[in-house]
Amino acid sequence: MTAETLRQTRDAELERRKGIKNRIACCTVAGCESAGSGEVRAALEREAAAQGRAGEVEVRGTGCMGWCSRGPLVRCSSNDTIYAEVTPADAPALVSGDAGRFEGRALTTEHPFYAGQRRLILRNSGHADPERIADYIAQGGYQGLLKAVTAMTPPDIVAEVKRSRLRGRGGAGYPTGLKWELVARHPSTVSYVVCNADEGDPGAFMNRSVLEGDPHRVLEGMAIAGRAAGAEQGYIYARGESPLAIERIRTAIEQARREGLLGSRIFDSNFQFQIDLRIGAGAYVCGEETALIKSIEGKRGQPAPRPPYPPESGLWGHPTLINNVETFANIPAIIENGGDWFASIGTASSPGTKVFAVAGRVQRTGLVEVPIGTTLRTILSDICGGVPEGYEFKAAQTGGPAGGCIPAPFLDLPMDYDSLTRIGTMMGSGGLIVMDTSTCMVDVARFFMEFCMDESCGKCIPCRAGTVQMHSILERITRGEGSEADFWMLEELSALLREASLCGLGMAAPNPVLSTMRHFRGEYEAHVREHHCPAGHCPIHASEEVHS
Repeated sequence: MTAETLRQTRDAELERRKGIKNRIACCTVAGCESAGSGEVRAALEREAAAQGRAGEVEVRGTGCMGWCSRGPLVRCSSNDTIYAEVTPADAPALVSGDAGRFEGRALTTEHPFYAGQRRLILRNSGHADPERIADYIAQGGYQGLLKAVTAMTPPDIVAEVKRSRLRGRGGAGYPTGLKWELVARHPSTVSYVVCNADEGDPGAFMNRSVLEGDPHRVLEGMAIAGRAAGAEQGYIYARGESPLAIERIRTAIEQARREGLLGSRIFDSNFQFQIDLRIGAGAYVCGEETALIKSIEGKRGQPAPRPPYPPESGLWGHPTLINNVETFANIPAIIENGGDWFASIGTASSPGTKVFAVAGRVQRTGLVEVPIGTTLRTILSDICGGVPEGYEFKAAQTGGPAGGCIPAPFLDLPMDYDSLTRIGTMMGSGGLIVMDTSTCMVDVARFFMEFCMDESCGKCIPCRAGTVQMHSILERITRGEGSEADFWMLEELSALLREASLCGLGMAAPNPVLSTMRHFRGEYEAHVREHHCPAGHCPIHASEEVHS
């Protein structure tokens, strides 16, 4: 593909749409699919044909529109309205434009859920069909790659990413531009680009939704990274538990190759770049860079000591650039609009937006994208409607098993990398699990420790044995069988895991325990000293002797 053919493809698609009075977009990512959006889409297609309006009403699939708990969601372009909880029986009204049927289910951009967001990563959701490359190009897709290939040198690209101050969206928030620079400067004739799509945190579905709803955005970001790093080969490492994402990635790769946006002589230049898909078996530890590399190489997915780090020696011993899905998804807009534009969004130390998967005890669950630095109160109360009536907010878990909790006194905390670190948690990839007064924080710590125990690869003893011991202690405490010595032992084991574990899984496994002990020490003491669960959740049955 050349610059001219890219323009022609975009113009042709936009011209085609002029004859369509209403583009009805059905959310076709996993959440809405499980709620029946496939049946809704089929009913809409049948109804458009039955009403003789197939030429002026177009039914398409699209990405996640955010409010997952009210799916299936359908957007009509004729009035730019999203309809919630749509059923096949609603098809006649949607095709004919009878909005009166949807009282209480019609959502405009003025609804608090949408008005408080700024959608950059999710901007194509509701507008583009993830299975049609022409839809992505019509939305401005591959313009960033065009600019990177035809108007910028690799150092120019790295400098623009550094200027944006983009931080990696996979967990610790390492500066993306610096990582790219390390790979680009390494003297090697072979280097690789890897997209870490092994999203395994409980309650997290941000990356999966982006791949299901806008896969070409990720491919474009990876190709730009390949140009910057001097790489000719990229890999997307996705877990087999996400079959729809895998299907969409494969389709997008095939389309990009067919259009000449992957392969050789991209935009009639000497730049060539290929992307292949590698599927993991769902081991949480393979989200760690060195374990991921081993898995791609066909070996057992276990972490390796560092240094050397992947930018120096990664896949098959060559320099390797690894970023997660959301990081790559930011790159096209940064290149197209400039690093300064991106840096003006969010905070000075944490620019841009962040996609959060909000789940748990909150009225409106789903995907929320806001500028980094937005307060937790704004996300939970203004956008997501607060906790259910009759309960009070207790805490929100961020960062998954590697993170910690944000208690109620910190509701006005800006959600940025540095602020979260200061209170003992982390941004992570964006999972945000909300808990109210019906939640026992000791049991939350037990749950996450059980997850880490099950997911430990077993290579190093501190993680393999330490997680088992910590889980055993937490189990005893939730049964009302804990002792004062357990507090000391949990702290000692936490220090051991943090200092001696081989990889991030073991190092971070104690975080939920330490975080809940720090902010909710009283709940631990009630379980141990009073044999009582303040939330009324744990199976504690005080003996008659205790009551006496």
